[in-house]
Amino acid sequence: MRVNRLRWRLTLLYCAASVASGIVLLLIVVGLSRTLPPADAPAPQGVSVEPGLPSAAVVRLSGYQSEILILPGIALAIMAVLSLAVGWVIAGRIVHPVRTMTGRLQQISGRNVHERLAMAGPRDELKDLADTVDGLLGRLEIALDGHKRFVANAAHELRTPLTVEHALLEEPLIDPDATVEAYRANFERLIAVNRERGRLLESLLTLAGSEHGRGRAEPVDLAGLAEQAVRDRAAEFDRHGLRVKTMIRPARLLGDPMLIGRLVANLCDNAAHYNVPGGVAEVATRLAAGQALLVVTNTGPVVPAEEMDRLFEPFQRMRRVADDTHHGLGLSIVRAIAVAHGAVLTAHAHPEGGLTVEISFPAMS
Repeated sequence: MRVNRLRWRLTLLYCAASVASGIVLLLIVVGLSRTLPPADAPAPQGVSVEPGLPSAAVVRLSGYQSEILILPGIALAIMAVLSLAVGWVIAGRIVHPVRTMTGRLQQISGRNVHERLAMAGPRDELKDLADTVDGLLGRLEIALDGHKRFVANAAHELRTPLTVEHALLEEPLIDPDATVEAYRANFERLIAVNRERGRLLESLLTLAGSEHGRGRAEPVDLAGLAEQAVRDRAAEFDRHGLRVKTMIRPARLLGDPMLIGRLVANLCDNAAHYNVPGGVAEVATRLAAGQALLVVTNTGPVVPAEEMDRLFEPFQRMRRVADDTHHGLGLSIVRAIAVAHGAVLTAHAHPEGGLTVEISFPAMS
């Protein structure tokens, strides 16, 4: 129905343009006719006219002047009808690709989002529009696939602590000889599982908030956040027997202090957790070429090149052990916060093992 309205608008526009051109032409003819002599004007000098009889030229001129508006007016009316018909045909040819695209788009849903318009024909505005829609459908397909994987992974991560909780609650019930100490031990394990699930939910909320965008931009002391993160994790670094190297220089930017602080903390946690005993963790900040740089480097297992991008996806990690309380959300949160702040994130794997993550924020002027 909307396409028919567009077709009618194009038809009327074409007809109006044709009629307006005809009216202008008619006005030009009328204007030129005023320069002709009237019917009762004397014959030009040197031309003899038989007395009592009008000359043939005067008779023809008189008839021409009397019909100067009648015949062109009739022609203009006929042209208006023809313009309406021709305009309808031309408008139909113009809106046909639009109608085709609309029909195909109405058939695309979440189940067949992989389909494309694939409009053929010469390169013009409609072909560009169809290609743009195909590009949009491609990005939408990628986003939907990512969303499905995220939901599936989140459901798996949330189901694991629920299974553990159920087992811990059921164990003393099926044991008739369960003691108070057994109940107490199970309750302590339940509390630990509950804390782990709380951290997971907090990470999910942070990831969702980071992808939605940052809050009000404020001056952020990147160097101060890095120093604080290293101090807060001193015990963690010592527990893993890691040597910490810092090269923290002033670096300021505009952003959300809470999100930037979470980004720095996640990178430091990653450097501590995915490392080797006696390894090294390096944290550096500096200004360079109008950018505020944060660089975190750690030794650790070898990261295959094909696994690099996957590490920054939700619920992905290099390895997992039974008592691992990490859920593979740390680096995905880092990437989401960096994107929200217009920062550039680059990661390099070392041939001997370990990872360097560099984030370049627009520095505060």
